[in-house]
Amino acid sequence: MVSWVRDFFSSANRSLQERLAILIALAIAAAVAVTGVAAYAMTLVTVYDQLDTELVDVANITSGALSEDLENMGGIDTTTWRAANVIVMLVRADGHAIMTPNRQTTLEWGPDELAIARVSHGWSSRTGLNSAGALTRIVSVPLVNQGEHFALIVGRPLSPTLAILQTTGLSLLLVGGVGAAIAAAIGYMIAKSGLQPIRQLSDAVSSIAATNKLTPVEIRGDDEIADLGATFNRMLKALESSRERQRRLIADAGHELRTPLTSMRTNVELLVADERQGMLPDGARSEILRDVAAQLGEFTQLVGDLVQLSREESVQAAPEPVDLRDIIYHALDRVKRRGPGLAWRVTLDPLYLVGEPDALERAVTNLLDNAVKFSPAGGTITVELQGDRFRVADEGPGIADEDLPHVFERFYRSEHARSTTGSGLGLSIVAQTIQAHGGWVKAGHAPEGGAELIARLPGSPIPPEDEEQEAARLAEAEETADPAYPTEV
Repeated sequence: MVSWVRDFFSSANRSLQERLAILIALAIAAAVAVTGVAAYAMTLVTVYDQLDTELVDVANITSGALSEDLENMGGIDTTTWRAANVIVMLVRADGHAIMTPNRQTTLEWGPDELAIARVSHGWSSRTGLNSAGALTRIVSVPLVNQGEHFALIVGRPLSPTLAILQTTGLSLLLVGGVGAAIAAAIGYMIAKSGLQPIRQLSDAVSSIAATNKLTPVEIRGDDEIADLGATFNRMLKALESSRERQRRLIADAGHELRTPLTSMRTNVELLVADERQGMLPDGARSEILRDVAAQLGEFTQLVGDLVQLSREESVQAAPEPVDLRDIIYHALDRVKRRGPGLAWRVTLDPLYLVGEPDALERAVTNLLDNAVKFSPAGGTITVELQGDRFRVADEGPGIADEDLPHVFERFYRSEHARSTTGSGLGLSIVAQTIQAHGGWVKAGHAPEGGAELIARLPGSPIPPEDEEQEAARLAEAEETADPAYPTEV
């Protein structure tokens, strides 16, 4: 049964509105049914209690009207009660019955009536049959006459009572049916009204899929559906931001690629023309080839930076424990070869974190490359790792105040940097990588007079294995410590 109900409401052939309407209708119908059954049961109990009370009153009145010698009278005169459709008879404690002489219908008696006759107190009621086979409500009370113990039995056929109960049951059934129909209509209206925001949300999603326009949905109220709409709008906003970044990246990339491609095309056309006509002077061909090689290098760097920057703004590879000092040393070995005349002041404190080593090394390399690019000949580059701060400073021209907020933007170049080589993406990659590892990066003015770039990476000066051993040692110390003599750890 439970499985059938679950399958019924999970059917793919029914809409959520239909299932919700049916569920509400069934719930209201069930409540109406329970109320109807309870009302019928209460009516049944009330009717039978009232009938028993009336029959007990009849028995008490009849017992007062009896003559002293019941045997010589030949029975009980119940003419007064015939109009009330009441059957009266006496049963002696030994089981001998005294019938009403002018009434042919008699009542059945049994252990309940004999018990009343013998104990001579209390009263009993039950439903039985009369001699005509009709259902009858039978009440018996004790009676003592001239030292003899009797049970005075009074009965009334239940046909009028059953007719009343039947009418009541049919009325309740009719009311329940009407209530179920009304419940179905109410359920449908509630489902339709309650699901209207979801339908609007669905229409908005369909419209976005069809038109590709990220139009926010209208939010009404302050309920769970409104929260769903707000979440959907936040998703649309994030998607719009992602699209805007993608469009800007494509536009900027196209602009940046156009210059080296145009220059390379011009050089190649000159080489082709020289191959045909020999128009270039001596040495010019070699110079053009060197220029093409340099342009290919810039082009390769730009494409590599674009590929790196187009990755999702999160750590791609599986993170692993990293000693940031090792990464900085590796990057220094590579970058020092690009600035052979520069001096390096390096101070590195321990810093361990969980991250992607390759991405971190590329970010560190970009920071060091930036310092090498703008350092004067014979200048000094300061590299420091103190706490969770990684600092790179040079003695170059520095960064203008108006350029500081933009140095980490894609393809941004200050006036001073336009004459240098590079894609304009190096610091953008740094910012993306540091943020993906839960940190931040900022640019400023170095005390040395040049530019200062500081990156914060959350980590710990203690290696992970030492932290685990220390935690295990502390836990063991807490377990073995005597509560009466606390141990300082």
